[in-house]
Amino acid sequence: MKTTDWFSEWFNTPYYHILYKHRNDADAQFFMRNITEFLALPQASHIADLPCGKGRHSVYLNSLGYQVTGGDLSDNSIEHAKQFENDTLKFEVWDMRTPLENKYDAVFNLFTSFGYFEDDNEDITILKSIKNGLKEKGVFVLDFLNVEKVKENLVTEETKSIDGIDFHITREIKNGFILKHISFTAEGNDYSFTEQVKFLTLEKMRNYFNSVGLHIKNVFGDYNLNDFNASSSDRLIIVAE
Repeated sequence: MKTTDWFSEWFNTPYYHILYKHRNDADAQFFMRNITEFLALPQASHIADLPCGKGRHSVYLNSLGYQVTGGDLSDNSIEHAKQFENDTLKFEVWDMRTPLENKYDAVFNLFTSFGYFEDDNEDITILKSIKNGLKEKGVFVLDFLNVEKVKENLVTEETKSIDGIDFHITREIKNGFILKHISFTAEGNDYSFTEQVKFLTLEKMRNYFNSVGLHIKNVFGDYNLNDFNASSSDRLIIVAE
């Protein structure tokens, strides 16, 4: 039986990390350089990376001179990330629905790590928590997919063979969610997971942000920080205070 918190199980498996092992770190680092320069974040800034996964963005942000705290719900991811800790880089198991205990100069939510929940109120609770965790003049950066382009270019079926595992992937848009069904056999066992991300347009994002008093300052469409275009942009990147 599928639970609402599909990510709690899937993100904690080694197979999630195998499937996504070829994520482009160069793109991630390029975006981090561009956005921190655009925001003119002083080097003394404290950034929360939430959720942080295995810490790839956090580690790079820290290398740029920032104090960084990375949080993620996955015990396995945090256990992996802790090997990179130092005096100005810390990781902890952290459910982003719980209130932030500290105040940050910036909170980053990267690589489509939002819109997981059936109930809009849970997504809004996350935004409230983030807003309350920002210092005065603190900034929130949300890096989301552009759902309109995804809809127009949906790859409904494919197979990816990685590390001897054939991941069979089907995609659909249903009941306000983009669904990615993943099935595979590994070590003699059959597995099946479904990722779900809410179909959040810029208009709906604006409604979410307005409801918690987050003021959108900029909207970009890619990691070069070009203007957002609903039909052609790869990403929906929002900067808010």
